[in-house]
Amino acid sequence: MTAILQRDHRSIRGRILYTSKKPERLDQERGREWFMTTLHTDGRRTIVAHCEIDDRPSVMRDVTLSVDEGWRPLDCFVRLTVGDRFMGSSWFRFGERVAECEGFTKLEGRISQRMELAAPLESFQAHPIACDSWHFRLFDMSRPNAVQTVEPLLLSSPDHRGATGPMLFKVAMHMAFAGRERVTVGAGTFDALHFQVTSAPGLPEAHPPYDVWCTDDGHFTLLKAQVGGYMQTYYELVELEGAL
Repeated sequence: MTAILQRDHRSIRGRILYTSKKPERLDQERGREWFMTTLHTDGRRTIVAHCEIDDRPSVMRDVTLSVDEGWRPLDCFVRLTVGDRFMGSSWFRFGERVAECEGFTKLEGRISQRMELAAPLESFQAHPIACDSWHFRLFDMSRPNAVQTVEPLLLSSPDHRGATGPMLFKVAMHMAFAGRERVTVGAGTFDALHFQVTSAPGLPEAHPPYDVWCTDDGHFTLLKAQVGGYMQTYYELVELEGAL
């Protein structure tokens, strides 16, 4: 008898806590993020994330991002609220040699973008913290002491909080490997890879140094992250359920 039910995918669900590391706000909660990542049998995966930043003007972002079996972006939806008011809503599609955006934003109105690419896009930054660690799958571990470049890296917003657009913006990213560590966060203890974003050429304002720790299991699940400079923010995986 043929089975009625079918469930071939695997999923994880988690929550990331945003806190401040500024002396006057040390460890104060300033936001949060819930996410679910689904891995399909053919290697494709989709992340759905809801992100909240409480610092004025507040930011709320809902993102659905899908990548193929090689982690290359396929499509993405981003809806953005700033100061509890609608900022924009856009759909992105990524082909072999093109990136497209169709949307509507408070500042630009109806938008339609098309960017020609020299090669398939390797990574897209839609601003959930849970997605930040996905970029580091591109780091060539055979050259662990080298600062390596991802270019182009497309963003849904060049703002450090992702609070504009959403629309296509092109930058590069320089990354370094800081080593393997055993990391304990609210969600448990994990073998981790520690990476650093040293710069992101092309941003209107230079991004402060950014350290990211992710799982050392081929899934690059974010465990914790910390931004220095003027931001002084910290992100920690405090809940995790399921397995990929």
